[in-house]
Amino acid sequence: MLIKICCIQNDTEVEMAAAAGATHVGLVAAMPSGPGPIAADRIAEIVGAVPTGVTAVLLTAHTDADSIIGHARTTGVTAVQIVGEVPADVRLSIKAAAGSIDILQVVHVGGPEALEQAQPAAVGSDFVLLDSGRPSALVPELGGTGRTHDWAVSAQIVSRLDVPVFLAGGLGPENVAEAIRTVRQAGVDLCSGIRDPAG
Repeated sequence: MLIKICCIQNDTEVEMAAAAGATHVGLVAAMPSGPGPIAADRIAEIVGAVPTGVTAVLLTAHTDADSIIGHARTTGVTAVQIVGEVPADVRLSIKAAAGSIDILQVVHVGGPEALEQAQPAAVGSDFVLLDSGRPSALVPELGGTGRTHDWAVSAQIVSRLDVPVFLAGGLGPENVAEAIRTVRQAGVDLCSGIRDPAG
């Protein structure tokens, strides 16, 4: 099971996540809403503390290939999580220019319509990540909501895709085992569900 701990804020959290078995750590850049955004220079500093064997993932709200590539290179990450919907050409352009960067494409599971969104989202992606955002909200929610979504829809997506899938959205110690049994995905992505009230 791949384990991504998101919303990492500092070197100590990287160490804690790695010691707990994380395979990926998520570093959130500027977003329209949600927890944990940090500046690009701070992300670059934290990436320097990520141990070998753990993948540093930049969460980006950029939607064009050049901006995403530039952001990834500036911060030194080895993977990008594209939190908004983009055409396959964007991911393919990133692969052509920076093939060593893994791409995690987010699909926000608001209902059964996500089944139709997931297949094209897999084109040019190394992973698809199923989350519970509301990108069409007045202030777009692109992650870190602490809400679950319909895991039955997520399970159908997993069964249809040829790329590995991360499940995110409202996961914590009390429900992650059930989520894995239900969805049978390759990985889990946790943020708010593993933080105490002080963050």
